[in-house]
Amino acid sequence: MSIAHLFNRIAPHYDFLNHFLSLGIDKIWRRKAIRQIPDISSASILDVACGTGDFAFEASHQGAKMVVGIDISEEMLKLAVSKKEKKWKKNNISFQLGSSEVIPFPDHLFDTVIIAFGVRNFAHLDESLHEIFRVLQKNGSLVILEFSMPDHALVASFYRFYFNRLLPLIGGLISGDRKAYQYLPRSVAEFPSCDDFMKILSKAGFSKIQKTKLSFGIAYSYLSKKME
Repeated sequence: MSIAHLFNRIAPHYDFLNHFLSLGIDKIWRRKAIRQIPDISSASILDVACGTGDFAFEASHQGAKMVVGIDISEEMLKLAVSKKEKKWKKNNISFQLGSSEVIPFPDHLFDTVIIAFGVRNFAHLDESLHEIFRVLQKNGSLVILEFSMPDHALVASFYRFYFNRLLPLIGGLISGDRKAYQYLPRSVAEFPSCDDFMKILSKAGFSKIQKTKLSFGIAYSYLSKKME
């Protein structure tokens, strides 16, 4: 099953389950990550793997000049467009079909690229990071928000129980697709550690890489620069 097909299947329940299963903490994480963007009022932003658009909307809410979201899931994009039409007053956001491996924009177009909980789904991480590097302007920023495995023993124990047992059960009951919610903990477990991921970012050409621990390491935000 492809990633696009998986997210097409769970799209109708995606937003509700995201906020319910994270107890709303994911909204706080997004706000904190977007605050890392320098000079956001003049920033043109690309949201890669934008899903239903929550990260893009947060960037716009915090004053971004322009935000474009791309995703490989047509159903997720339909929801993003619907949310924009129903709730969003600003006209500085657009969404379109697009892959992280072949980003449909010319070189050096964006000041900032943002990605929330999408990097671990990239089929070819190195290729995607090189594409992101390509579309960033010189001195452009990359802001990534992603799950991780907590380093606190007690938190990690609860986290593994929640992710491996409760999340697939609750997600499966509500969405009717337990297999999709078994994928989430597996993808987090298989994703590189924070330090290893920072090395991957460096190898792709990014520098001045910083990480910020969120909620005992359940998630991290990464800020890096394109210093060509």
